[in-house]
Amino acid sequence: MEESARELDTGSEAGGDDALVGNVSKLTVTPPGYTGAPRKGHLIFDACFESGNLGRVDYISEFEFDLFIRPDTCNPRFRVWFNFTVEHVRETQRVIFNMVNFSKTKSLYRDGMAPVVKSTSRPKWQRLPAKNVYYYRCPDHRRNYVMSFAFCFDREDDVYQFAYCYPYTYSRLQHYLSSLEQRNLDYLKREQLGLSVSSSGSP
Repeated sequence: MEESARELDTGSEAGGDDALVGNVSKLTVTPPGYTGAPRKGHLIFDACFESGNLGRVDYISEFEFDLFIRPDTCNPRFRVWFNFTVEHVRETQRVIFNMVNFSKTKSLYRDGMAPVVKSTSRPKWQRLPAKNVYYYRCPDHRRNYVMSFAFCFDREDDVYQFAYCYPYTYSRLQHYLSSLEQRNLDYLKREQLGLSVSSSGSP
């Protein structure tokens, strides 16, 4: 179900991290006061998929958006990972995404690391140019650490996905372990040690 940023009550920034209880789901972000149907270039954000993480999006301008990371489960002070998709873009549309609530004081983003991106027509992950990535402490966001990156969308029909680094999901791990089991290796034995709190009970 699609939701609109203008209808989403995100609360004050001071309590923003506590309010981020779920990922955005097909969130259409439009300018404040806009009441018409979303136009091409009104971005749609989504993080409701395995390993996805994006709790809130604030419209700053046509070219700039503040993005908020949801904290780790059972550790609200730790906010690093992000993984989300963007669609409904306009060809040649240039944007700046600000990840505004990083919890780490030091980051490899300061030393040349860059987020990764892929799209529907280019399914292989690629790193963004390091020259387009900035990591700094921002007085406008309660002196949180902010990572900003610039990007230009080039294909209107593509869905773009951005992540902190190359995602490695639980499902991918299970697939890999299953493939090892099928090889019947003498030195490999797989056992269930326990279940996580959120586990449904399946191994």
